[in-house]
Amino acid sequence: MPEPAKRDLKAPKFLEITVKDGEGKVWSTFYAHAKEFSTGSVGFYASEKITNPESAERYQAGLSLTLIGSKPGK
Repeated sequence: MPEPAKRDLKAPKFLEITVKDGEGKVWSTFYAHAKEFSTGSVGFYASEKITNPESAERYQAGLSLTLIGSKPGK
């Protein structure tokens, strides 16, 4: 895999993600870990199941944060 076009040398190894509703009630807190994507870009990725605290219904969440400009050139 080619080296990313750029990296953020001050980025942490993970980010803490908190999901809240409009009233501020926390549904879930989870972590997005640093990742090198198959495209060669770098960033963070998380996948989590989140439960609505009022109804107990479950949701699947996926989150990717990609460093702009990190995709290797052609």
